[in-house]
Formats: sequence, structure tokens, C-alpha cells
Amino acid sequence: MSWQGYVDEQLVGTGNITAAVIIGAADGSTWATSKNWTLKGGEGAGIVALYKNPADSFAKGITAGGVKYMAIKADDRSIYGKKGATGIVVVKTTQCIIIGYYDETKQPGNAAVVCEKLGDYLIENGY
Repeated sequence: MSWQGYVDEQLVGTGNITAAVIIGAADGSTWATSKNWTLKGGEGAGIVALYKNPADSFAKGITAGGVKYMAIKADDRSIYGKKGATGIVVVKTTQCIIIGYYDETKQPGNAAVVCEKLGDYLIENGY
């Protein structure tokens, strides 16, 4: 499956994610993105930098799609952010970082499960 296919089918296609982006874990370059949501200049690199010390997420927040989210979870694999009733789930694999955005019509827990399961699948398959 193409990276765009993962965004369209495995993330947004589940109905639990409003929009998504997959970026390279090395440099934050965009590999695939939803039509209705993209990262702004430097945001991908900023997210990659957070994984050098995930605890920084609590002090700095997570910026994606031009919005700054308050970190509610941050470890070597996953960083979750929230702003009001919306939020993001960020999951790092060996080669890429999955960023799923959910709006107020989605359940945060369901969004997290979708992103984490795709992360598991990609890790199991060497990505």
C-alpha cells in the first residue's frame, strides 16, 4: 500500500480520524497528507525534534496544522496533544511518524487506537 493509502484508508477511512499526515522520522518531510489538513513549514521538523526528549512536549506543546496543542502524553513512541475538544495523536515508528488529527465529533480514545495500531503494523513490517 502507498503512504497515501495509509492516510486515506487506514487512518481517515476508519471514521475515527478527521485528517492525517505521515512524515519521515529522520527529517520531518511529508510522505502523505490528507487533502484538508497539512503541516506548515517547519512543523514536521519540530515534531521530529520532540522525540529527542519527549518530555519537552509538556513545556513546548505540539504544533501541527498551524495549531499549538497542549501535550497530555509524551514518551519515546507516542505524543498526544489536545486543544479544547480537538487533538492530535502522534506515533513514531522506525522510519516514519504518523500524525492523526481528530475534531470535536470524534472520540480521542478511538483516534489513539487507530494511530497506534497502524504504528504497530508498520513496525512489524520494518517501517
